[in-house]
Formats: sequence, C-alpha cells, structure tokens
Amino acid sequence: MIRFQFLVFAIAIVFSSCQKEKEIIFRESGLEKYRPLIHFTPPFGWMNDPNGLIYKDGIYHLFYQHYPDSIEWGPMHWGHATSKNLTKWEHQPIALYPDSLGYIFSGSVIYDQENSSGLGTLELPPLVAIYTYHNMEGEKSGKLDFQFQGIAYSSDNGKTWHKYKGNPVLPNQGVKDFRDPKVTQVVKENGEKIWVMTLAVWDRVHFYSSKNLIDWDFLGQFGQNNGAHGGVWECPDLFQLVAPDGSEKWVLITSINPGGPQKGSATQYFIGDFQNGQFIPDDNMIRWLDYGPDNYAGVTFSNLPKNSNRTLFIGWMSNWLYAQVVPTKSWRSSMTLPRELSLFEVEGTKLIQSKPASELKDLRKEEFKIKKNQSGLPSQAVEILASVQNNEDFNIVLSNENGEQVSIFKEMGLISIDRTQSGSHEFHPDFLAMHSAPMSWSAKNIRIYLDSNSIELFINDGELVMTSLLFPSSPWKKVEFSNNLTQKIIYSLAD
Repeated sequence: MIRFQFLVFAIAIVFSSCQKEKEIIFRESGLEKYRPLIHFTPPFGWMNDPNGLIYKDGIYHLFYQHYPDSIEWGPMHWGHATSKNLTKWEHQPIALYPDSLGYIFSGSVIYDQENSSGLGTLELPPLVAIYTYHNMEGEKSGKLDFQFQGIAYSSDNGKTWHKYKGNPVLPNQGVKDFRDPKVTQVVKENGEKIWVMTLAVWDRVHFYSSKNLIDWDFLGQFGQNNGAHGGVWECPDLFQLVAPDGSEKWVLITSINPGGPQKGSATQYFIGDFQNGQFIPDDNMIRWLDYGPDNYAGVTFSNLPKNSNRTLFIGWMSNWLYAQVVPTKSWRSSMTLPRELSLFEVEGTKLIQSKPASELKDLRKEEFKIKKNQSGLPSQAVEILASVQNNEDFNIVLSNENGEQVSIFKEMGLISIDRTQSGSHEFHPDFLAMHSAPMSWSAKNIRIYLDSNSIELFINDGELVMTSLLFPSSPWKKVEFSNNLTQKIIYSLAD
C-alpha cells in the first residue's frame, strides 16, 4: 500500500511538471490569444463545470471538470486550484482521475467535521467528495443505468484523494440522466443533523438523505411541473439565504441545457421552503440567475465561516452551443468571477442579487476618473463604474482599432449587450447576437468587468447580471458613454 501511494504521488508530481512545461510551451509559441487576466482558466486542456467548491483553513478550493489531453471534451477528471483571496489561483495536481467505474463527472465536496462517514477521525476529519461516475461503455450499449454516485475522501485538505472501496454509494435508479450531486448538511426540527443530496434527474431534481454519506435514502423530488423545461436539468444546488424581512428562505438552483433565455444553456432558480425532503416554491415564476449567454453550471462554496454571512458562487463562463469550438488554442473555458448571492425584493417579489465578491476590489491597480464621455482603456482587464441619472436609458460602447465594438445599453425597459460586431464569430452561427433582459425597476448604477475575452455586467451591484464571451481581433481600446451617465470611473486591474 505504501509503495502504491508513493507511485501515485510520483505520477502526480510528474503530471504537475508536465502541466507547467506545456504552459511554458504554449506561452512561448504565441498561442495565448484571448487568455483572460483576471478569470480562472486551466493551464491547458478542456474545462467545464466548477465542482466541489469549498473553503477550508483559509483556502478556497476550486475543483472543476477537466480533460487535460485535449481542448475538446473527453474523459472527465477533476482539476484542482486553490486561492487565499478568490483573485489569484494556484494550479494543483489533478484531484480525481477516471477509473474502471467511469469518468468523474460533476459533484461537490463537504467537510465531514464530525467524521460521520468514518473515513477519517475526530481528530482529523476528512473532506469528502461526492461525484457522478459516468460509464461510457454502458452509455454506448444503450443502457439507462450508466450514471451513479461515488465518493472519495481526503485527510490532507484536498491534496490527495482516496476513492471509497464500496463505490457506488448511490446506484442508478433506472434513469438515463442521474448526476451532479450537491450535498449540504441540514439540521432537522429535532436538532438532528443529516446530509441532504440534491441530484439532477433528467427534468427535475431528487433529494436523498444520509447520516454517514454512504447509505442514502430517497426523500422526494421537485421540478416536473415547475420552471423551464427546454432541456436536461443539471448541477443543482440547495442553500439558504436571508430575505430582506429577516426570514430564512431556501433557494434551489438548477442549470438547464438547452432552454436558456438566450439559446443554449443557462441557470434558473426557485425560492421557497424545504421541509421533510420536499421543496415548496413560493410561486412558479421562471427566474434566471444570469441573463447573459455565458454563465452555466455554477454552484456555491461549502464550509464558509458562519461569521462571514455570505454565500459565494462561481459559474462556468461558456455555453454548450459553442463551448467546444470557441477560438482558443491551448485551453478552453474560463470561470466567472466569484459572486455573493443575496435576496432583494421588487414590488413584493423576491429575487437573487449576484454582487461581485468584495475581494475583487483588491484587483484595482490605478483609478481613472472620466470627466468627458469617452476614454482610452488602460489595460486589457478593467473595471468600469458609472451612475445612471433618473433611471434614464443609457449606452456604453467599447471599441478597438479594427472597428469592432460591443454595446451595453438600456432601452424600452430592457438591458442589452450587443456583440453582433464584437469580432470572431465564424465558429458558430448563433454567437453574433444581441442579448436582452427585462428590468422593470430603476437602474441606478453600472459595474462592468472587462477581460481579454469576456464582459460581466452588473446593474445595481448585481440585481441584474449578464455575462458574455467576446473574441475581438485586437484588445478593446476605447469606451464611450452616453450623456446621462455620471461619476464614471475606470480601474486598471491586476493581472
């Protein structure tokens, strides 16, 4: 056993070294066009869903769907990165590799502080990863039961992982799509603590409970007659937020592909109560977490300090419409910037606010106050702030030296991002488009994060959010503001 662990550790070191060598080669060969400066990307290869977001001992962990041998989707691994501040990420060796049971699909990580699983000790409780196995041979043979849930555990804060010998812990229940477990601890009315798994099951979610993370019992389901149903539900998450009136509400988010408001994939959410394994929504409104085309499969961090009083979220910045054909060379896909989720109300209706995480202010390098209605952009990564006078319509235009541009504007009660003239688009016919979102309440301020290949737009600090990829032929050089925008500030951001 010791010799085997040494071999695994040696392979991990060699692989990490190969990662760094490949990254150097890519940089020296000039293949880093569109590589963002402030958004997380893999060093090379393919990336999609964020997995296992967790905070532990001062470190934020980001695991993610990863295929290290190609920039197209392939046998899924769990990549791994860590950060002390949510702004600078360090690449770590791959956490989980495919094995005889299948590829390692999406899932979550929890801190089993009371060692309920028995996979650690009370003195050294484990981190436990709960993930979906995807058996490709089973899928190709036409079977329905090719997805099932497994677990792995770590006693060194996620540096090394050991797969549970009794996997799967939750066999398939005869459903083709049976995946993406998000586990959280719930305290029952009698004070008993249980683990609740929220699982995507075709066009709905299932809830399961466990006392030990190994033996799971079905609790209930939600969604067959709720929400949007243009495609398969994926990557659910269940958590609590405090409403403006001080009450605690349960929030259920589920990503859907296709069926989003801008074609392709998107993330919807429901607000309500969760009791005895049943989610009861306040209403049957369809709500979208992000009205742009490029925020999908996001989930929240577990084990955040209770005194932080916040819920942190990161999404995959892409869309399955074109994710595998975007014009990057050595890597594919980025993550969104981290966001703090909270509840606010519009005329008695509760909605989610997605505010940029407070740590993002640490990215600011130099401030440029704009007195006129246009300015040069000091770097490829900038933050742009502006105030809106009297809820009037507005327009912001970003442009480059090649005549390409992207417009952000409000008109007739819609907030829009127009990327129809934004640069490279030949990789997919649906990429060049204008995307709009309804906003019935006042737009008071605008906050934009612009990076080498993306824009993240926050109205009223995240009461409405739109995320969009952009592939200009040269960097954005100029920004122009309409006359009714005041207090305009641009920050160059740390790379």
